[in-house]
Amino acid sequence: MSAIIFDTETTGIESPEVISAAWLRLDAPGSLRVTKSFDQMFKPKGPISLGAMAVHHIMDEDLVDCPPATSFRLPDDAEYLIGHNVDYDWKAIGQPDVKRIDTLSLCRSLWPEADAHTQSAMLYLLERTTAREQLKKAHSASVDAQICLVILGHILEHIGATTWEALWQASEDARVPAIMPFGKHKGVPISKVPTDYKRWLLGQTDVDPYLIKALQG
Repeated sequence: MSAIIFDTETTGIESPEVISAAWLRLDAPGSLRVTKSFDQMFKPKGPISLGAMAVHHIMDEDLVDCPPATSFRLPDDAEYLIGHNVDYDWKAIGQPDVKRIDTLSLCRSLWPEADAHTQSAMLYLLERTTAREQLKKAHSASVDAQICLVILGHILEHIGATTWEALWQASEDARVPAIMPFGKHKGVPISKVPTDYKRWLLGQTDVDPYLIKALQG
């Protein structure tokens, strides 16, 4: 089974287009050996937002001679997509049919005491002595993919998954929230949210599927 760590930089939060994509194909979870890598910049149809530019420092004029963003494709044999807040990158490339493993949700589950769970924050927690050096070029897709690989190694030390399927199942479990993430009951354990509010929320059309699982108990 093929698993890849994946990261993108995009034009911005609203209708994001990929302007940089990087992936690392991994061997079995036990070794995390990188067997192949990819790093490419792309030209979007629309402009890069200033907010996005301030994060990744890629400007529209850098991409003039790059292939179009619509030309990006995952490897045909990719079955598992691993990333920190993986859904953002997955949606940016058109929601391909792969199983998603979210290191952000796994970090929140394994280290709930941390006051932040971004990749940078987790690196300072888990790799304190080298984090600053590793993060010098963060928010480059290729560097962020490498950082995700480091964090994934720490995750696997804790959960002991020996197959990608087992890691995917652990991610699926971690993505089901225990605490209400928004609304008038934000911060309340979902087990204590009033039944009538749960019933109302389940009747809405845009509820996150993992929150639905939590609400249904």
